[in-house]
Amino acid sequence: MELRIENLSKTYANGVRALDNVSLTIPCGMFGLLGPNGAGKSTLMRTIATLQEPDSGQIYLGDLDVLKQKDELRRRLGYLPQDFGVYPRVSAQDMLEHLALLKGVTNRKERADLVESLLVRTNLHQFRKKALTSFSGGMRQRFGIAQALIGSPQLLIVDEPTAGLDPGERNRFHNLLAEIGENVVVILSTHIVEDVMELCTHMAIIHEGRVLFAGAPDEAVASLNGRIWKKFLQKSELKELDARFKVISTKLIAGRPLIHVYSPEPPGEGFEPVRPDLEDVFFSRIAGLQ
Repeated sequence: MELRIENLSKTYANGVRALDNVSLTIPCGMFGLLGPNGAGKSTLMRTIATLQEPDSGQIYLGDLDVLKQKDELRRRLGYLPQDFGVYPRVSAQDMLEHLALLKGVTNRKERADLVESLLVRTNLHQFRKKALTSFSGGMRQRFGIAQALIGSPQLLIVDEPTAGLDPGERNRFHNLLAEIGENVVVILSTHIVEDVMELCTHMAIIHEGRVLFAGAPDEAVASLNGRIWKKFLQKSELKELDARFKVISTKLIAGRPLIHVYSPEPPGEGFEPVRPDLEDVFFSRIAGLQ
């Protein structure tokens, strides 16, 4: 099973071109869709989920024509949007029961068994009687995954799932996604580079509606070997060096700026080689340096 996206384009009424001839092949497993805010990630996710129409292009899940067979796609889809609403005073158990009924699980015992298994799988069973309004951010995201898994989907879409989570909740969420991704096409849409590095065997970088890279994360990192250099400097030097070198990132380490620059040749002037990582790939691609 794989998801194929062919020549997908979408321009909004205000003239913003959110998707510009996007083509991707997404295999079974964890696939990271990486891009800055406003890159077109959410538009692509909503289009795949049949929540909006593209201007042109096709999407296939296996032999299913997604844009022509929307109802069938929705039966095979699990979706966790970036922001999702729930009835705040309803318990997790009752809400999952309601959603399972809406998704066609009409047998009462079958529905109860399904809800029980989902609560256990997402480590929410002990909180099943609590109102959703009392859930922490991580618990709420795990509930979101539980509802997305109703119906054993073949395609699971999660949009910015770890934004705002503390490190412990983020690790638990990663473990859950990795387990799910063993047998399902899982698209993880995020702007957090670490999520893609830790979870995904395949990825794409999208910016301004265009795909800048598609492949394995280690291939992307290997393409920068010998091309990334670092240097600590004074804040007063930053503007001058930014004008002279292809600076791809700047961060403060113990109050001192550390810059990474892209250069096929040693830039001299105290720069040291550094082993590239996916963050360097992300920034260099966004800057148009590859």
